[in-house]
Amino acid sequence: MFQLYNHDLAQAAMKTVRLSELLGSLSYALDLTEGQPVGHCVRCCWIGTNIGMHLGLDDTALEDLYYTLLLKDLGCSSNAARICALYLADDITFKRDFKTIDGSLAAALRFVLSKTGLESGFSERIRAVVHILQNGGTIARELIETRCQRGADIAAKMRFSKAVQDGIHSLDEHWNGSGKPNGIKAQDIPLNANIALLAQVVDVFTQSHSRQAAIEEIKHRSGSWFDPALVEAFLAVQAQPGFWETLSSSDIDQTLFAMDAASHHQQIDEDHLDEIAAAFADVVDAKSPFTAEHSSRVAIYTDIIAAELGLDTAHRRWLRRAALLHDIGKLAISNQILDKNGKLDPQEWQAIQSHPVHGEAILTRIEAFRDIAPLAGSHHEKLDGKGYPRGWKGEEICLESRILSVADVFDALTADRPYRAAMPIEKALSILDKDTGTAFDGRCVAALKMALAKMKKPEAA
Repeated sequence: MFQLYNHDLAQAAMKTVRLSELLGSLSYALDLTEGQPVGHCVRCCWIGTNIGMHLGLDDTALEDLYYTLLLKDLGCSSNAARICALYLADDITFKRDFKTIDGSLAAALRFVLSKTGLESGFSERIRAVVHILQNGGTIARELIETRCQRGADIAAKMRFSKAVQDGIHSLDEHWNGSGKPNGIKAQDIPLNANIALLAQVVDVFTQSHSRQAAIEEIKHRSGSWFDPALVEAFLAVQAQPGFWETLSSSDIDQTLFAMDAASHHQQIDEDHLDEIAAAFADVVDAKSPFTAEHSSRVAIYTDIIAAELGLDTAHRRWLRRAALLHDIGKLAISNQILDKNGKLDPQEWQAIQSHPVHGEAILTRIEAFRDIAPLAGSHHEKLDGKGYPRGWKGEEICLESRILSVADVFDALTADRPYRAAMPIEKALSILDKDTGTAFDGRCVAALKMALAKMKKPEAA
């Protein structure tokens, strides 16, 4: 059995961590849960930052705008389960398609009627549609308020300014006061919020329709959704040579990370990196009511197992980050599957088995997390080769993945799930014992038991 962790490589990676690159790469995870084409937040950041530069924003305001744009969807996972429950629909597809309607009440009603409960029984669908039509305003406000408040709270946890927090919180406010959650209007809307919403509409319509469609849509919403001055600024910016070419280029992220707005706070320390990992763990865990705080608990169990096995402090810190981010690939999976109360069909099971692959792909993009990416990809592998996604077995599975696997399964067993209630600790440990040597490493299971036993002991008088 080998160890994945390499102290020298981990330290070298830390020396090159830049906040813009780290968050820009992590924003690809947010694109997944919003059902947007890869790079949506990055493209929005390019669009919006150029608008801010055209307006002559000072360095501080431009930096706040830059990170508002990159992180505008921080709270997006928090309403996924509610969307599935209300609309009886795949949350990812629903959110993706909703962004392409023209914003009118008639279009919204047509969308709801065309999307709600398509795979449900007739009576169930009718009940859902009637409920939505009777309570549509309240439902929409609650969904947006949940997402916006959650996003602002996570931004605060990541040390971002109040301007960034307010920009994320007010993302869905409209210039004429018809937006949500608070119905504020005109100059009461934070500038970076209105720019972020404009940039979002530009990218959505460019990707789903065409450049010209995006331009026409922005013009159409001038004075209703957007400050007319921002619309004029966008029209000037989009006419500049190279704007659309950069927006569609495969290396737009490198262009974005090299902008002056990204130059401040370039380097981040170990503590800040821990906080960012914990914040994105919150994004993952918010996706389902059954995974609330799952990642943070797995990080705790991982750490106590690692401590019992004698891993040093730096190794344990590195492994805690891997535990916090091990399920980031679940952002790509619909809550219709994650929260299903019953047996998964083959297609749904295939989707679940893809989440480690998605997670590894996301983390591989990020220099600071590249060395933990294999753990996100292998935490469901089993010693006997019957795990997923690759069917690794025995010595192919590293020590850290074995630790994480035990911690992950132990927490899953001792927490509520859609298909069963939480198990008592002793029963969960007996299941781990039963699968020791086939699925789990006996040393990791024993270390977990020892750590839990120490936690039960009263402190000496």
